[in-house]
Amino acid sequence: MLRVFCLGSLGITVEDLYLIDPDPDRGGHERGVRVELRLLDPRPWRGSPNASQPVIADRAVWRADFLESVAGGPGTKDRMHHHPGMADNEPGRRVFLPALTADPMGWLEQHLLDVLPLLEAAEVDPAPHRPSAEALREATPEIVGTVTTVLTRVREGALATSPTSG
Repeated sequence: MLRVFCLGSLGITVEDLYLIDPDPDRGGHERGVRVELRLLDPRPWRGSPNASQPVIADRAVWRADFLESVAGGPGTKDRMHHHPGMADNEPGRRVFLPALTADPMGWLEQHLLDVLPLLEAAEVDPAPHRPSAEALREATPEIVGTVTTVLTRVREGALATSPTSG
């Protein structure tokens, strides 16, 4: 299930996922939670003053994957990584960090409290996003709480189940 937090010009997506690695020599299947910082694509107003408006969370500029190998089991934290400075929605190489593995939610919180460096790493001018970055800072406890809940449900087997099971 995809969850989207919209904060002005910035969005955060939280999604449980099960990844099937086509190359078993790389370690096999993974499951967990993906968090992405996205730019919201503004659209011209449509309809009456009370009409619902489209929300488009298109361009991903940063990603953190709180993944664990299926073979390793829940709680191993053996595949947790991030992708700084994504270009054209492509994640680039995985970056593994001891701090991310040691305290995943603390690491996430630290990054969401100040997303301006994440925007700069993706070559996005942070200036127009400052008000949204402040709104994101205020929403960080709720977002991290959601990621924690989703990861717990993945580890319990309720989410991110194998697409080939059942």
